[in-house]
Amino acid sequence: MKVKNVLLMLLLALSAGCGKRTAELPQENSVYYWRTDWRLDSVALSFMDRYHISKVYCRYFDVVMADSLPMPNATIIFSEPVSAQLQIVPTVYITEDCMHQRHEGLARRIVNRILQINETNDVGGVSELQIDCDYTSRSRATYYDFLNEVRREAQKHGLRLSTTIRLHQLSMPVPPADYGVLMLYNTGDPRKFQQRNPVLDLRDVQPYLHRLADYALPLAAAYPVYRWQRTIYGVRIEHTVEASELLRVKKAVEKQRPSLSRSIITYHLDKENINRYKPEDYEAIYHH
Repeated sequence: MKVKNVLLMLLLALSAGCGKRTAELPQENSVYYWRTDWRLDSVALSFMDRYHISKVYCRYFDVVMADSLPMPNATIIFSEPVSAQLQIVPTVYITEDCMHQRHEGLARRIVNRILQINETNDVGGVSELQIDCDYTSRSRATYYDFLNEVRREAQKHGLRLSTTIRLHQLSMPVPPADYGVLMLYNTGDPRKFQQRNPVLDLRDVQPYLHRLADYALPLAAAYPVYRWQRTIYGVRIEHTVEASELLRVKKAVEKQRPSLSRSIITYHLDKENINRYKPEDYEAIYHH
């Protein structure tokens, strides 16, 4: 009888463990494109070819509050055609204050605007879209309702939905999306720049690592390759992330959640950023 009870407990434990698993994302290398003008120079094209990048999360426009209403801002212009070989993921950044209350029809207007931009600029083969928002506990419920509406609208057109996940959001229930992009940048407090790099520092990531294994949403990982410049009291401060620190973070998050090695994104595609790191560094970043 005792043996049967032990076997039953083992089966229940295995079943519970399987219930926590999430589907893995496909193995792919991607980039964010965060400019208001779509134009790929020879450096960008060579970079994408070298690291087998065919997926681009392209910022289409922002949504900001204006006169108490959420409005589109800084819409992208396509100065040149989009190659049919590229998989474009239209990405919309929405400010957190837009989610302090419900806005009827906002999800439908955003999806329709994305579709219109695709049609106007002959951007074909789009199979998903992404919403980026630094939501908080105050705005989470409204944001998740909004995502549900976006997802329903997107599904009408055969589109999947992804959303960004910041480290502090890992403690919240998972959002209603097909997958998330774990943003491993802007992890620190800019006011404490003298102690740590606010763009990325392993010490700022470590407190959240224990939440990764059981986070019940498929995740890709996005890493910073950009330079952040700002002026404080007349002194110009520049923040860049050493490749060694980025790779330390990559190793730490993949130790907790090995599937994060499958889908790697760098932020963002730019000649300066490409030249900032050595080819072997990018090889290591995109290594699966």
